Amino acid sequence: MAYATLKVNRDSRGVLYVTLNRPEVRNAFNDQVIEDLTRTFSEDAKKNDVRAVVLAGEGASFCAGGDLNWMKRSVDLTREENLKDTRKLTEMFALMNECPKPLIGAVQGHAIGGGVGLVSVCDIVVAVQTTEFSLSEVRLGIVPACIGPFVVSKIGASHARGLFVSAERFQGAKAREIGLVHECVEDHAALQQSVERILGNILQCGPNAIGVAKRLVLELSWPEHRKSLKDPLGYVAEVLADLRVTPEGQEGVRAFLEKRKPSWLVKK
Repeated sequence: MAYATLKVNRDSRGVLYVTLNRPEVRNAFNDQVIEDLTRTFSEDAKKNDVRAVVLAGEGASFCAGGDLNWMKRSVDLTREENLKDTRKLTEMFALMNECPKPLIGAVQGHAIGGGVGLVSVCDIVVAVQTTEFSLSEVRLGIVPACIGPFVVSKIGASHARGLFVSAERFQGAKAREIGLVHECVEDHAALQQSVERILGNILQCGPNAIGVAKRLVLELSWPEHRKSLKDPLGYVAEVLADLRVTPEGQEGVRAFLEKRKPSWLVKK
């Protein structure tokens, strides 16, 4: 798992740790970061032995948005060249958003611009309360377009409208209030403890059921997914019926009735 801009490793429990590793520029985005994140979420995160993914940033900040040199280069690109760049960025966020494994964000320092996008595609987010967030793109004469669908899905249109047009900087308490993060903690040590607690809960659950649960939320909440559902009630009924007859579903229910641990918790 060698990457130019990431640290990627998997522990014995099947937890994949993906850490942005450009602390000298506060883990800002560039072409290589996009390529590396796309690769690890296309390959590593989809492996059968991965149970959950933790996304973090090395050093003092989670992600400070776009790298200055990367942004400078875009000024000299044609529209077609810029479109190629922005499509790659959008596709990376979509890939992370639809990762079949639980994605936990561990956030500290700064989450600016695209960093807020990364927070938005995580299923569960814990942040140090002093973390600074901002959708700052309009200050540069651009907009948070590529991350827009994921941010709006996370915090709703009302909060997105206010933050998109104001570029306001805010900290953990407001991030939690608007639903961008789920939990605020005092410091990095508490951040790690919270992540471990969340992982402890996830690892108790059926791996297949978790993936189906995540897909269920996407199907029911994303407009383009909802439009494809001709019979939403029939869809949800089929999801549960299908899971009930899977080996994992039957094992989980039997284990509960027999007051024993399910097979995925029994060490081999």
